Amino acid sequence: MKIANSNILISVIIPVYNVENFIEETIESVLLQSLKNIEIILVDDGSIDKSLMICEQFSQKDSRIKLLRQKNSGVSNARNNGLELAEGEYIFFMDSDDTIDSEFLKSSYEVAKTGNFDIVIIGEYCCSWLPNVTALPTWAQLLKHDFLIKHSDVRFPANIQPCEDGLFSHQLLALTKRIGTNPAGVYHYRMHENQNHKINNDSVDKVLLKIPKWFEILDDFYKRNNLYYSHSLHLAFFMEHEPFQLRYLSMPLNEEQKKYLHPIIKTFVLKNILPFLISADEKKLSTSFTYFINSKDSVQFDGFYRRLKLKYKIRLFLVRFIPVSKIRKKMREQVRNEIKLNVF
Repeated sequence: MKIANSNILISVIIPVYNVENFIEETIESVLLQSLKNIEIILVDDGSIDKSLMICEQFSQKDSRIKLLRQKNSGVSNARNNGLELAEGEYIFFMDSDDTIDSEFLKSSYEVAKTGNFDIVIIGEYCCSWLPNVTALPTWAQLLKHDFLIKHSDVRFPANIQPCEDGLFSHQLLALTKRIGTNPAGVYHYRMHENQNHKINNDSVDKVLLKIPKWFEILDDFYKRNNLYYSHSLHLAFFMEHEPFQLRYLSMPLNEEQKKYLHPIIKTFVLKNILPFLISADEKKLSTSFTYFINSKDSVQFDGFYRRLKLKYKIRLFLVRFIPVSKIRKKMREQVRNEIKLNVF
């Protein structure tokens, strides 16, 4: 990894793979930033469409653009290889099908410098996750280059997708308290048919088979840094959000897939988290996740979860019969907050 160049304030690293319909707009949104002392590192991951040609054209027009070509080896390797070339004081990883507002980098950099932060959380939505931020999408974090150099063992895990960004950010968040926020940063996330989360939902078995590897990475990290006692709640929130909420509850799992995933999550939590978690912190976990960990199997949990959702559905229905508008509004908000905390 190169030492940061004081003349380059931010390195924007963009992995590129078969995005000929989007990459031009993505690059242009970075070139139009009000902050000009930046570099753009495009890492082509073996594209077979016109993406590489488009990237080459841009790199010939602007000296701030570096182009790296690699054989197809995945988004994690592309980001890691881009980081090796980076010279900026701060690092921003961007997806190749999205765009950013013209003040995005400048406002984030100003926050980072004002507080000398290792991580700046960007965007109103992700900033609202505080104080329990357990993982971040790549586009929601500006990272201090020296911080990444110091923790060179934390990188995007190869051959892991989805959750490569979650594992990467989760580890970094555990290694510093110097975390700032820039809710004013506006990132334009593009929705289209070829997005990873849609592909992942169509490849459920492949995703599930990767999850034990997630847990190996986490266990190694927590043991290596002696963090189980001090950061068990941080890890518990990650388990609640990533494998439980985003995979078990949100992916289209059949009964066999649920029977496979339930004991994997439960065993890891019982072995690696609960022995270190104080009772006050246990109470911070959601009702549904707590029951999940204590349930005998997926069938028992699914029955409970259906009843829990029905209970809140009935409560919301009954709220509409409260005659006083002010009280009705307050009760509806209260029930919805409980649903957000316990049902997702």
